[in-house]
Amino acid sequence: MLNRFKLYMLVGLCSALITSCDRSVADGGLQLPVGFESSVVVDSISETARHLAVNTNGDIYVNFKSAGPEGSLAALRDKDNDGRADRMRKFGISSEDQKKWGYSTAARIYNGYLYFSTELVVYRYKLNPDTLVPEGKMETVLTDDHPHGSHEHIGKPLAFDDKGYMYVPFGAPSSACQEPKRTPGAPGLDPCPQLEDHGGIWRFDANKLNQTQKDGFKYATGIRSVVAMDWNSVDGELYVVMHGRDDLLRLWPDKYSPWESALLPSEEFMRVTEGSDFGWPYCYYDQIREEKVLAPEYGGDGEVIGRCADFENPFMGFPGHWAPNDLVFYTGDQFPNRYKNGAFVAFHGSTNRAPYPQSGYFVGFVPFEDGEAKGEWEVFADGFAEVDPIVNTKDAHHRPMGIAVGPDGSLYISDSVKGKIWKITYNGDTENFGKEELLVMEKRKQMSHIRTPDKEKDNLMPKNLVGGAQLYQKYCSACHQMNGRGASGRFPPLTNTDWVAGDKERLIKIVLNGMEGSLVIDGEVYNGVMPQHSFLSDREIAEVLTYIRSSFGNEASEVKMSEVQKVKLTQQESGGKIVPIKAEAEM
Repeated sequence: MLNRFKLYMLVGLCSALITSCDRSVADGGLQLPVGFESSVVVDSISETARHLAVNTNGDIYVNFKSAGPEGSLAALRDKDNDGRADRMRKFGISSEDQKKWGYSTAARIYNGYLYFSTELVVYRYKLNPDTLVPEGKMETVLTDDHPHGSHEHIGKPLAFDDKGYMYVPFGAPSSACQEPKRTPGAPGLDPCPQLEDHGGIWRFDANKLNQTQKDGFKYATGIRSVVAMDWNSVDGELYVVMHGRDDLLRLWPDKYSPWESALLPSEEFMRVTEGSDFGWPYCYYDQIREEKVLAPEYGGDGEVIGRCADFENPFMGFPGHWAPNDLVFYTGDQFPNRYKNGAFVAFHGSTNRAPYPQSGYFVGFVPFEDGEAKGEWEVFADGFAEVDPIVNTKDAHHRPMGIAVGPDGSLYISDSVKGKIWKITYNGDTENFGKEELLVMEKRKQMSHIRTPDKEKDNLMPKNLVGGAQLYQKYCSACHQMNGRGASGRFPPLTNTDWVAGDKERLIKIVLNGMEGSLVIDGEVYNGVMPQHSFLSDREIAEVLTYIRSSFGNEASEVKMSEVQKVKLTQQESGGKIVPIKAEAEM
């Protein structure tokens, strides 16, 4: 295993050296097409960043990953025009109201207001170009008043059209409409009741305050989870890049291989019109086959199309699990003409591609002409992770999250790991920009965090594993990572936490029943859902938990098969109903 890692690191280093020979790396350190340069606006923000918006005067507003003691947003200003922010003010909701705040999911400027959101609430401030921090009262535009047992797919990204409407997704509270959800081999509910008020996009009056979902209009359905969304002013339509569903291998190991589960389903790039239905949860898009197929919960096997022929298709499919977390159509005039009105997509990067390298972690570009996508997707900005391969999610030094276009046509990109912000400018010849200038970025597609992995050579699973170690790598590492350190904001680490090393009965119940709710470990909030793993035998549960409690720096006692059987017997005597553990306490 060690030799394989050394080989991967050597290949990544060689690739990086080749790229740096092709072009000089500007201060920002990103790999870009010839003629583009990146600079650092701010090196880090302690609360880290999610999305950002740029005002007409160049002021930058950043939505924090989670609220800090000074607020939930930062306002940045470059007073001397040297490209770096020399003034930063924090404002908004403080960490004292953390439970209401949650994590941020959007930042957009519309009609003179800064709109921003958490997973449950859309707020706004009136902006004044003469005042860096808004002086007026924060207003509540929309509140998600549904009861939520977990924080699954309930982010509130925003888009605005030219008629005064605001578009907001209400994501699906499951991966495939199962009940209990994420249960191996269980069929999906048919028809899916979640589609009544989730799994779609609603349209609201952008200027009306204190709305709830009932005040909106159901604009489109069959859309699982959206974070990347923007309005295309050229064709006057809404566009989204959807997060595809998860767990093909874990839920259906008889139908999907680890390689298929790493690549599928697609992250779908959709043109969303009024009345659109893209088929979730009954279908998913396979970008390899370039067609929509029936989901296994509804009788599919990766090949059957069935009722999916009746639903709308995306016009482009990206590889699975790349996590498209922002979408912006370029409306500036600084870049070469081929970028005009094209789409930039921030791929935050995968967390669940094990046993293959994690993928994504770059900003892509899709050319558009007269409102239609032209050609294949491209790598526009890369080098955020600073390592290749990315074996575990936390190996990545930075992860692109938000994108915004400045008044001078520069492109701004935010990072969710350290809160770094880049400004990308073009200093080349706009009249003679073409394939040669793009060649260096075409080479980036051969990096392991972008290319399609080889089924055998790219498989990072250690050989000859047995017992708990084998079970962990097969069923747990996709979320908690191969090193047990988890993925920020989603999947908690298995190290230095009483949830693992403490009460064995509680830990066994988490495996049997799953876990929902916000979990706080070492000061960081995790909102991912832990699915139940009751399909494991008593012996397997004991083995994998013993492995976890004695690995990754843990030194806790073993879990015996008799202890697992005792917990199961107690649950059966009390009715046997599977009730996920509520993760509310900080450990």
